[in-house]
Amino acid sequence: MNETIARLRGRKVMIIGDLMLDHYLIGMVERISPEAPVPVVRVDKEKFLLGGAGNVAVNIAALGGESLLVGVVGDDREGDELRGLCNKAQLSTNLLCDPSRPTTKKSRIMAQNQQICRVDSEDCGPLGSVLMDELFKYLQAHLHEYPVVILSDYGKGFISAEFMDRFNDLLESMEARPKVLVDPKVVNYDLYKGVDILTPNTKEAGEGAGIVVSDKHSVIRAGHALFKRLECRNLLITMGGDGMALFEGTHNIRHIPTFAKTVFDVTGAGDTVIATLGLALAAGVDLLTACTLANHAAGIVVGQVGAACATADELDAVVADHQGHPVTQW
Repeated sequence: MNETIARLRGRKVMIIGDLMLDHYLIGMVERISPEAPVPVVRVDKEKFLLGGAGNVAVNIAALGGESLLVGVVGDDREGDELRGLCNKAQLSTNLLCDPSRPTTKKSRIMAQNQQICRVDSEDCGPLGSVLMDELFKYLQAHLHEYPVVILSDYGKGFISAEFMDRFNDLLESMEARPKVLVDPKVVNYDLYKGVDILTPNTKEAGEGAGIVVSDKHSVIRAGHALFKRLECRNLLITMGGDGMALFEGTHNIRHIPTFAKTVFDVTGAGDTVIATLGLALAAGVDLLTACTLANHAAGIVVGQVGAACATADELDAVVADHQGHPVTQW
């Protein structure tokens, strides 16, 4: 496993999908507003972070990989802020500009370490035809340079039926197609037919399968239903404190237990899983080892508050300290 981590450095992954600007207003509540029965938050600090597909790219960079982030922003100050964050993180990007839609922004108002409310600014419609043509002209020129592509779908309109139709046509025209990993959004499930790996959590898997997932047997049932519905090649269902279920087809199912010692916050854990998994596959690692490594990375980030990343050094340390990997067959 430690040798595998060393192989991650410099590996290339393309990330395509919904970019978001995470905006935090942080302060204290000391009184109730005289205008309405709501708290008044006195803001002490404001910060911006990369969200959505951008957080996946940040996770890959933290592990020493090289990502290309492809997405869309608006012609607004939020778009400028997002570009600045990408530059600060030294991310390679191709950010298309659509003046007709705002940059997706989630503003969270926090007080006494609790979220008071969230305000979303977004347009979830699909990309226009001109922007779609520009996007695929770029992908046609550069997709062959990347052995792995992550589609980061947050339901904000970038991943659409037209996008997937054109993307699949492009893949079929390539002599050596990349592996395609998808972190799914339930509303778009039927768009992901035939992808290499789908990485839903138990809630998303249950909603896609039309059943309630609560134990080992329902996880297996949901997995089988998703294979029948989507004909994907592999499936990784993340189960929080219960670890992961890796389906390499419908008959080879293995359970990877959680490696987290403490769980403070699961924010961004899905981004960490798919980033680590994609980077490991780009390094030529087998799927089980790649998923086990992603499980270790997730165990690091859930032990921290807020969206976090696992660095290569942190991953190296937890793997070296771990007493074996008891993967079982289901």
